Amino acid sequence: MTTTAAGAAETTDGATTSRATTGRATTADTGRRRVSARVRILLWLLLVMALALAAVAMTTRSLLLRDVDHRVDRLLTQETGEFANFVERGADPRTGRPFTDANRLLTVFLERQYPDADEELIGLVGRVGTGPRQIRQPHDLPVTLPLHKDAGARARVFGSAGSSGVLDRPQGEIRWAKVTVAQPGLGPNAAFVVAFHPEREKDRVNSVFRTLLGISGAALLLTVGIAWAVAGRILKPVRVVRAAAAQLTEQDLTRRIPVHGHDDIAALAETFNGMLDRLERAFAAQREFVDDAGHELRTPITIVRGHLEVMGDDPAEREETVRLVTDELDRMSRIVEDLLLLARAERPDFVSPEPFQVAELTADVYVKARTLGDRDWRLDAVADLEAELDPQRITQAMVQLAQNAVQHTVPGQTIRIGSRTDGPDLELYVADSGPGVQPQDAEVIFERFRRGTARRGARGSGAGLGLSIVKAIAEGHRGRVRLHGTPGGGATFALVLHAPRAPEGDPT
Repeated sequence: MTTTAAGAAETTDGATTSRATTGRATTADTGRRRVSARVRILLWLLLVMALALAAVAMTTRSLLLRDVDHRVDRLLTQETGEFANFVERGADPRTGRPFTDANRLLTVFLERQYPDADEELIGLVGRVGTGPRQIRQPHDLPVTLPLHKDAGARARVFGSAGSSGVLDRPQGEIRWAKVTVAQPGLGPNAAFVVAFHPEREKDRVNSVFRTLLGISGAALLLTVGIAWAVAGRILKPVRVVRAAAAQLTEQDLTRRIPVHGHDDIAALAETFNGMLDRLERAFAAQREFVDDAGHELRTPITIVRGHLEVMGDDPAEREETVRLVTDELDRMSRIVEDLLLLARAERPDFVSPEPFQVAELTADVYVKARTLGDRDWRLDAVADLEAELDPQRITQAMVQLAQNAVQHTVPGQTIRIGSRTDGPDLELYVADSGPGVQPQDAEVIFERFRRGTARRGARGSGAGLGLSIVKAIAEGHRGRVRLHGTPGGGATFALVLHAPRAPEGDPT
């Protein structure tokens, strides 16, 4: 007993755990489903636009920094070129002769120059390792530590074997270029140095970059707001479709979605409305079918019950009652069989086409129809060709049309059975010489349980399903049933089939 109780407790705990896990999964699924299409669209738009704007800002910053580098390189090249040209062609203004002293050369050249705000022009005179003496203009620079105040940096530039370079210092970067003065007769080693401090230029680039980021952020927020409103407007028909689908019931299929515009959303609304139209017609046809079938089956049931209730002990009366009851039961059986046949007509294997001689099929139908009633049966035109069709179903439809003709004619009247071609179509027809079909009945006689408002002859024992079966067989062959008047009076029913066929006279 203890083990069983523990097992039960364990089972209960397992069920509780399972329910809890299922509940969490359901909650998680519900949470995922709560992310609407509108939000997903906006999130993707936000991501794509953020990446695009960031890429634009970064690219702009890179281009501006490259422009700064190019401008500094041009400035350095220009200044060093001017000094080299001055060394080669310049003359001392005191003597009018070429310079023979490096100090005098550098002093005269620097007196004639106007450097930029972030530029330093310095003359260095001395020897490597002894700390060069500098010659400079009285020019204040908006930097933390200019080159003329940084002895270590000056020594590195003066002692460098290259003609240009970059000094990375904690106090700021320096881009420099120099021209060494080493002509004979100029005395000690000397150099002309151009130093540029790009920090302010880079700060301006970074300021532009930050401005772009701010503008991009504002543009992103504005775009998201506009996109939220536009997405809501575009997806409104989708929400209407969802709401309409949620409110649809079998009793109310009348709701429709208003269609605006000519885009994909409008096409979706039109498609949904068309689906609702088909559903409404299908449900209406189903209800009508159920009502009609119930009515047709209720009549023989009522007759059977009534006769059985009043049946007495007289043998003759009992025999008559049994006969009437049997007739009504046979009628009910035929109705059920016809209903089952119409139900099978919705299946894809309702017809099984095969190559068959139309002339042979027409003759077989004529022979079978002659036994249906005392009429003047005639075999009319016969199409001599082979066609892809289901001979059993076509025979069933043609015999039904012949039976319909018998019911609406009297003995001795003519009924013609035949087949013919009409362009690409094949027609198999039954033509009678009865009273014909009233115009108001032509559209309804092919519906289930409909016999028309004006009968052509005496009421038969059918339930109004015969012509519906004929129509289903024709449509199963991708064809239709055509009704028109017979010359001289009467009605002609024709199966118009789009059946593939061999040319007339084909040996097959």
